[in-house]
Amino acid sequence: MCGVLLTVTTTHEPATDLGYLLVKHPERVQQFGVTNGTAHVFFPEATPTRCTAALLLEVDLDTGDRAYAASSLLSVALGKVWRTALKGESPERPELARTPIPLTLRIPALSCRGGPGLARALFEPLGWTVQATGIALDGTHPEWGASRYVDLTLSGVQRLSVALSQVYVLLPVLDDAKHYWVAPDEIEKLVRSSREWLSGHPEKGLIVYRYLAHRRRMVNEALERLGVAQDETDEDTELPDSARRVPLAVQRRDAVLAALDASGATRVLDLGCGPGALLAELVGNRRYTEIVGVDVSTTALDQAARRLKLDRLPARQRGRIRLMQSALTYRDDRLRGFDAAVLMEVIEHVDPPRLPALATAVFGHAAPGTVIVTTPNVEYNVRYEGLAAGRMRHHDHRFEWDRATFASWASSVGSSYGYRVTLAGVGEEDPELGTPTQMAVFVGTS
Repeated sequence: MCGVLLTVTTTHEPATDLGYLLVKHPERVQQFGVTNGTAHVFFPEATPTRCTAALLLEVDLDTGDRAYAASSLLSVALGKVWRTALKGESPERPELARTPIPLTLRIPALSCRGGPGLARALFEPLGWTVQATGIALDGTHPEWGASRYVDLTLSGVQRLSVALSQVYVLLPVLDDAKHYWVAPDEIEKLVRSSREWLSGHPEKGLIVYRYLAHRRRMVNEALERLGVAQDETDEDTELPDSARRVPLAVQRRDAVLAALDASGATRVLDLGCGPGALLAELVGNRRYTEIVGVDVSTTALDQAARRLKLDRLPARQRGRIRLMQSALTYRDDRLRGFDAAVLMEVIEHVDPPRLPALATAVFGHAAPGTVIVTTPNVEYNVRYEGLAAGRMRHHDHRFEWDRATFASWASSVGSSYGYRVTLAGVGEEDPELGTPTQMAVFVGTS
């Protein structure tokens, strides 16, 4: 046998109302027979100010299944044991079931093919504060490296039914495996469980693809039922299996963060910050003392503010970050004097005749010590099964460059404005076509 644990904690008062929401008595230990094991529900703490419910799944390894850590087996157990709560029903506390309350969910051993970065990418857009720590293969031998498991804690204010639905769907997504055959009725389960939150998720394509075990026809049907246009899904949905393990968006952010770390920067500009995915990572790192997100779109800046929860950050944290509207093709004195600037998937949204103005404004006028630029590699597009020949990855892209064109542009900009340039790739590398994303790191020489 092996055990898998999920705990749900609230400080809503009276906290013991959690028992009514879960339809489980805090003073009892209950057992339920589930697929390939036994589920136990108990309350390790139950006071008026704090209450924790635990779901412990014992998996019988003699059935031939592998030790699914917080994956599809736990998801199935959650759906059976807390079915009423998952539906948002509570006979004794119907109003509370419809009310967001403070919640902390923890899974100390979560199978996560993509590591802490993927866990953050899936849960943070849903409003959770995420703590995800990689677990070593062996605690006494750290040199052996990390396992595929993470210790995950989610904190936030959510309706319990929504929180449970997110965990129910995302556990098998994180593990990227199910212990049973994925039949067409899985589409209905996915749509029913995620209707409130999935269609607006930035990683919706990856979520649907993994949940439905990479079955393209089922994925297309699910996206259609969720009201998601095919060109709205992340391009990672179309990557080959070897590259799909970690979303390209996550790999890209990790590469940018590594380049920033290597630069030694503490004051950083995120130029074309969009809804704030990179900003969220920067705010979580105390080394960055000043962070400025810049975008021409006020809608994107509003989304970033909500994602960062600026209105709820402590004053000291709030003082580290600013959001600013500005067009990157015009000189802006407010952007001068920073250690580093990032243009992550930005330049391809600029009309080619305006690129010299962008170079002048960023490299010439703002002149940060380091500039990091990422952009798609058009050569790799043939690896996207759903992308028609000659079509770009996003409807707003003005161009997509091959590696030679990007290298030529980077070299020209570097020599014009006094930067040394290093080129790199991000994502699964094809021997002939390179990587899906290309990156240039410009370091000032003066």
